[in-house]
Amino acid sequence: MKLIVQIPCYNEETTLPLTLADLPRQLPGVDLIEVLVVDDGSADRTAEVARQLGVDHIVRHTRNRGLAAAFQTGLDAALAAGADIIVNTDADNQYCGADIEKLVAPIIAGQADIVVGDRGVAALAHFSPLKRLLQRLGSWVVARAAGIPIPDATSGFRAFSREAAMRLTVLGEYTYTLETLIQAGARGMAVKFVPVRTNPQTRQSRLIRNMPSFLALQAVTIVRFYTMYRPLRVFMTAGGILIAGALILGLRFLYFYMIGRGAGHVQSLILAAILSIVGFQLGLIGLVAELVRLNRRMLEEVVYRARGTTRSDPEDLPSP
Repeated sequence: MKLIVQIPCYNEETTLPLTLADLPRQLPGVDLIEVLVVDDGSADRTAEVARQLGVDHIVRHTRNRGLAAAFQTGLDAALAAGADIIVNTDADNQYCGADIEKLVAPIIAGQADIVVGDRGVAALAHFSPLKRLLQRLGSWVVARAAGIPIPDATSGFRAFSREAAMRLTVLGEYTYTLETLIQAGARGMAVKFVPVRTNPQTRQSRLIRNMPSFLALQAVTIVRFYTMYRPLRVFMTAGGILIAGALILGLRFLYFYMIGRGAGHVQSLILAAILSIVGFQLGLIGLVAELVRLNRRMLEEVVYRARGTTRSDPEDLPSP
């Protein structure tokens, strides 16, 4: 069984050596461990440092495309290199490399398709009280969207079986953490969380520039991808709420009409008609969106089969 540890990097020449030194060289149930670095258009010597330290595979973006794109490039390259299990970790040495054994064990045992490292965000010392609260709240919201229990939605320390990696397609531009969990829930994958340790912080997060923008981006990501994978539920629910409101207003107008005061409540009748029309249109949009979702599922199946037949050395892949 072949394990590939992929590390998305952007200007990580100083922290990458720490991350690589912390990775295990042998694991129970794993025959071969290789490391793949995705250099996301770094302006420093990240790729050169990776090569000097003996990294097995290096894939480079010609420009900085963001963490989500680097993660997807890493999945594709690891699959092409014949990985049976793929572990994603951060290049800032946030996660304890020895805990990779905890991540891969459920996959080797056939108990999970995806395993996520749970940092215990409620107790992390370097998180402010507000950030700990928001992390817990965000995980709760994502859990409702994905339909699976999620204690730590933003953890990037994850292991994927080959089958799960072939099924995932990251479309977002910001981060992959929430999207892949929503995808996994929508596709009925077995997701398991295991407790992991974190190392002392080496630098500030580049994803969280300030809390308001972070919350806005997280909220948009959740709504966007929940709508993408469950469009009928979203649009039918919204349409149903509007139609219910129209029904209440219509009954209100009928009541006043029957007691002879209908002339003063025509506005309720007009608003009820508008809400009914909009609610009905949302229902139709939901049906069309559901057809689009089914068509996308067929395209994803094509991508899945193509990934299953493609194996090569990531060094030979063209730079995205």
